Amino acid sequence: MCTDYHPLSSNDTAATDGYGFTRRALLGAGMGMVSAAVTVPGFITRAGVAMADTSMRVSSKSGVPEDRVLVVVQLSGGNDGLNTVVPFGNGAYYRNRPGLAVPDDQVLRVPGQDGVGLNPGLRPVLELMEQGRAAVVQGVGYPNPNRSHFVSMDIWHTASPETDGGTGRGWIGKALDGVKVADGLGCVSMGAEAPLATYGKQTRAVSFASPENFRWTGRDLHPDMSKTYDDLLDTPLDQQHARRTDLGEDPLAFVQRTALDARVASERVRRAVAQRTNNSFPGSGLGRQLEMVAKMIRADLPTRVYYVNHGGFDTHAGQVNTHANLVRQFGEAIGAFHRELEQTGDAGRVVTMAFSEFGRRVKQNASGGTDHGVAGPVFLFGDAVQPGLWGDHPSLTDLLDGDLKHGVDFRSIYADVLGNWLELDDGAALGKTFRPTGLIRASA
Repeated sequence: MCTDYHPLSSNDTAATDGYGFTRRALLGAGMGMVSAAVTVPGFITRAGVAMADTSMRVSSKSGVPEDRVLVVVQLSGGNDGLNTVVPFGNGAYYRNRPGLAVPDDQVLRVPGQDGVGLNPGLRPVLELMEQGRAAVVQGVGYPNPNRSHFVSMDIWHTASPETDGGTGRGWIGKALDGVKVADGLGCVSMGAEAPLATYGKQTRAVSFASPENFRWTGRDLHPDMSKTYDDLLDTPLDQQHARRTDLGEDPLAFVQRTALDARVASERVRRAVAQRTNNSFPGSGLGRQLEMVAKMIRADLPTRVYYVNHGGFDTHAGQVNTHANLVRQFGEAIGAFHRELEQTGDAGRVVTMAFSEFGRRVKQNASGGTDHGVAGPVFLFGDAVQPGLWGDHPSLTDLLDGDLKHGVDFRSIYADVLGNWLELDDGAALGKTFRPTGLIRASA
């Protein structure tokens, strides 16, 4: 949740404008206290941050294809790329992982590939690849890698390896800054807190763990507060007290507009996810998240980017079963999601990207697991994706301090999904121009 807060000026503190609660009380006790499991940036952020700067307005960008959607799947904890995209034809893989390596006879063979296949839990991914709707990019990372979960994830979120911690705004937020989206729903994140990747100067993601909690909870605190809120939203703007400030706009009118934004967004989201899907989704956390995303896409919400999380990949010990289950859950959820998109007619307008903050070491450790590494695979799904296994598999003998060397900079993939898919300004979002991977079809 955004931590920036700009209180109203002292002149506004005691003003009630005839309502039972002051404006500050309404903001603080109702609008600002949505839920511990909810972030409503179109409401809180614009009503808090922009209250101090009501001149802030976003404007539409011409030529942006508003029907295209990007879904980002974060594999948190450092996914073991070697047991995901498996170099079963390389003896060094089995020598370094006598207790962890995926047996040769269990590896899924990728057509046209020699010695490299997929984890057996990724059969739905292989099927999508065979349908021409999935790509796996091998050896993705960044220069001067960092093995800290927090720093490396911040670097992926901000697309700024040079800052040694990725401080600043997020790559998605920066890309969406200046793009006007109805109801503040430009970006939706599944979870209690929006990731740094979605934070821009003007953009914040709507974030919720449960759609039932995506609502204004001030109504539950006091009857008078509920009346104040309803009166605020039901009174036409031209009947509001037209008290102007030195910023040139009535703050109460601004609160009314942003409150209406939030109420409409909440109702649209909850109505969308209440519908039934055509297919059954797995009951895993990722399956439930992608099921909600599929419903919101089918409901034609104006959202450009959805962000979901699949965690638990920090497999320092007892990796065999843990990683196998996580990869299987990922494959099942992705398969169900793209089957649903196909049946609802939305497959052609959605691209899904899955990444992890880093991979794992080549050699297994003494605890039956693997330690933090560097390079790993990135997945892309959708009708617009150039299918197949891309990039060279990193060498298992030419290592960097025991780690795989990256061959593809992750920002090249970001440039593809931002510039070639969403047709947004990838240079502004990434800080400089990166050559796209070319994995989005030009005819998309």
